[in-house]
Amino acid sequence: MSREQRGPNEKLGTVLALAGISNAGLARRVNDLGAQRGLTLRYDKTSVARWVSKGMVPQGAAPHLIAAAIGAKLGRPVPLHEIGLADADPAPEVGLAFPRDVGEAVRAATELYRLDLAGRRAGSGGIWQSLAGSFAVSAYATPASRWLITPADSSVARDAAVAEAAQGAHGGSGGAVDASGPGEVTPLRVGHSDVAKLREAASDARRWDSKYGGGDWRSSMVPECLRVDAAPLLLGAYSDEVGRGLFGATAELTRLAGWMAFDTGQQEAAQRYYIQALRLARAAADVPLGGYVLASMSLQATYRGFADEGVDLAQAALERNRGLATARTMSFFRLVEARAHAKAGDAVAAGAALKAAEGWLERSRDGDADPSWLGFYSYDRFAADAAECYRDLKAPRQVRQFTEQALSRPTEEFVRSHGLRLVVSAVAELESGNLDAACAAGTRAVEVAGRISSARTTEYVRDLLHRLEPYGDEPRVAELRERARPLLVAPA
Repeated sequence: MSREQRGPNEKLGTVLALAGISNAGLARRVNDLGAQRGLTLRYDKTSVARWVSKGMVPQGAAPHLIAAAIGAKLGRPVPLHEIGLADADPAPEVGLAFPRDVGEAVRAATELYRLDLAGRRAGSGGIWQSLAGSFAVSAYATPASRWLITPADSSVARDAAVAEAAQGAHGGSGGAVDASGPGEVTPLRVGHSDVAKLREAASDARRWDSKYGGGDWRSSMVPECLRVDAAPLLLGAYSDEVGRGLFGATAELTRLAGWMAFDTGQQEAAQRYYIQALRLARAAADVPLGGYVLASMSLQATYRGFADEGVDLAQAALERNRGLATARTMSFFRLVEARAHAKAGDAVAAGAALKAAEGWLERSRDGDADPSWLGFYSYDRFAADAAECYRDLKAPRQVRQFTEQALSRPTEEFVRSHGLRLVVSAVAELESGNLDAACAAGTRAVEVAGRISSARTTEYVRDLLHRLEPYGDEPRVAELRERARPLLVAPA
């Protein structure tokens, strides 16, 4: 889609002539760049002619792809204003940077927080809608490598002068009016109590997400918390000690925002939140938390079909945490690695990772200094993921064995997880030839899925129904399909 400017875009025409790119050549380059990002674009020479002669402005990622295509030919960056597209939609690159400098890291994170809220308030998905399908696993390469090289910044202290300048650049966000002069802003001084409030918000959000799903209104408050509460604090003044805590708490919230976006199918938003969460964890000097973010990236990459990259991300988390993380934390990282190996069809590697994960879990003790964000992980979660590993490896007997263990825990707190386990159980029963048991488990899964807002759970149910299609004439299957109909037609 495009929107119209006033008159021809002479700037674009001039730069195209300078670069020696024809209309057809530019269209081909933009389509190719889009394909690299997972976008299906069908621009042609007529499209480019409209951009130049009629001033039409392509929406979504296209203006930035145009700039990238021309820049590649000229051998230098081409800003949007140079090609007459300065009023295009916000840059898709927002949130993808992993700056080396701490100040730049604060800028990158707060820019993402502001952008997401604008999109949500627009009611149409904002930039996330225009970026739909733009998840690119390659975007994780630089963040992961930079974190591996330097998992902790040397200092994150922020003095009043730096804070004042930053807050001025953001419209005084987070500052207080100084009585000594009209309009003057006093930098916000951050203390331990501010950090404690963010950690409490993260703890509440984890409970909401597990019980109600990432799309529930309670979960959708996390981006608002990042913009309204966390961003002004990041732009404030703080000591190194307080700053480490602030970055850690904000990293937890940012990872949660990514996880909730992942659960609701907004993969492009999740990717950007994860990258910023990893950068903030580095500023916090919290290596286990950084590993947790990498594990989240790994699960997303695996879910999206990039199992090899999922293995790499999980192993990056493991490598940096040897001798640092608790046994329970290391167990979870090995479990995530096993998920990726299983998705890749490597039964030997998956089995070895599962065995290591179980061994680490057996060595854990109640008195260990496990991080608060790992409170969800116990043997039943290990069993649930082991069942999914064996589902991917097409080993229904092991799926049934681990699913029975996974379903033994009460479900009041982990409702979504219970629904996912029921679907996995149904698949195992179906592959074992037990249609009645498969439909019974599927019916319970549909009932659970209807109580939460989780696109991921809905997708699991959809996959189960697809597997049941060969038995579509069976009354039990038809009844299950009818029960699931409201869930499948409801908005994600």
